[in-house]
Amino acid sequence: MNIQHNPIFDRDAIIDHYSKQDGVPVKYVCTSALDNEAFAMDIFYRETPHPEFGNRYFGIYSKGDYSGNNEAVTMITNADAIEGQTFAMIEDINGDLIYSQHRHDLRVGKDLRFIDGGREYVRTGGELPYNVLKYTVKNGELVHE
Repeated sequence: MNIQHNPIFDRDAIIDHYSKQDGVPVKYVCTSALDNEAFAMDIFYRETPHPEFGNRYFGIYSKGDYSGNNEAVTMITNADAIEGQTFAMIEDINGDLIYSQHRHDLRVGKDLRFIDGGREYVRTGGELPYNVLKYTVKNGELVHE
């Protein structure tokens, strides 16, 4: 399984930072919107709940700065809602699995097969035949259904 992720941030740097800061291993899960949002975030997982906030998943995303400086602000949020979410994926000619990160995120494979819709809906197209594969987030992993 070669899932093609498109993280927003340097996931290794975030893993290193939060693993050291919190004293527990942190791992990258995916880049996705939560629920029906139209923006994605990099989502990470820790086996033990955060001691202050109680969440196992957290998301890192960029938010516009409304102060007039036009600078993005990096935010962190509880991302426990990703547990149990289904990811539709298509396999391109190279065997890479491709998923859409949010409802307005069209992803195209090497063979021009595409997928769109994030967790909100699934729209696919391109040269046939291709299968839509379903993966679910369980305990910090994308697991084939």
